[in-house]
Amino acid sequence: MHCGPPDMVCETKIVAAEDHEALPGAQKDALLAAAGAMWPPLPAAPGPAAAPAAPPPAPGPQALGGAGGAEPAEGRGVYIREFRAAEQEAARRIFYDGIMERIPNTAFRGLRQHPRAQLLYALLAALCFALTRSLLLTCLVPAGLLALRYYYSRKVVLAYLDCALHTDMADIEQYYMKPPGSCFWVAVLDGNVVGIVAARAHAADNTVELLRMSVDSRFRGKGIAKALGRKVLEFALVHNYSAVVLGTTAVKVAAHKLYESLGFRHMGSSDRYVMPGMTLSLAERLFFQVRYHRYRLQLREE
Repeated sequence: MHCGPPDMVCETKIVAAEDHEALPGAQKDALLAAAGAMWPPLPAAPGPAAAPAAPPPAPGPQALGGAGGAEPAEGRGVYIREFRAAEQEAARRIFYDGIMERIPNTAFRGLRQHPRAQLLYALLAALCFALTRSLLLTCLVPAGLLALRYYYSRKVVLAYLDCALHTDMADIEQYYMKPPGSCFWVAVLDGNVVGIVAARAHAADNTVELLRMSVDSRFRGKGIAKALGRKVLEFALVHNYSAVVLGTTAVKVAAHKLYESLGFRHMGSSDRYVMPGMTLSLAERLFFQVRYHRYRLQLREE
């Protein structure tokens, strides 16, 4: 099986403007302030009263509700900072768990997005009844079809994971922290990594790709995914990129609402997306389908 460059079920590209040089500190602060105006702060985690504000530091660890700042004290809430090598296994675990959730979502919930597959399965059930005249066998057809959808969803997702865990997720430091224009961030709560997101530059087409966004299922609903998304959008503003383009095969409505809450516009969808790990066999075409959605957020005029 061919395993191409890292590509995610949920991926984002940031279309760069011509100037890629780092901005002066004052201009960076102004852009971060603009980002804060574009995306209102999230509710802060409860805790003791904050100390008087210190002068704004250089972009670094980011509190959940703000554009930047020092690492909070233990128990003060979630904050976003750059990945550290010791967090390799924690990041891989969060990524793995998040992708494994795609198996039932794609197999069962995803069927609602594909009326042609529904029609085909209904015709197969009707054909079974016409040939056997058995209500029992006909009633077993939908269960068998759903079992096949689960099998092929699991097969494709595991193949995708095998590619990812042996490429960029095998060495996050090498793939994301060393190349210019790339970075990997983690969301940390009480010293534990609870979310991840990456940005990677593509010099050939002058873009930066946002990928590997995932949040530990035990800590969802706290605004962590939105904070991770904001971090990449601020990264785009500071480095003078002009737009963020997001592509996703997510089935859950909550994922699409998240993108819209960050300011993305839905630009269209396609049922012809080939997910890494797919073999495009006839059986796979019958029992595994994904819909690819495209979103765009324009940061400045080109």
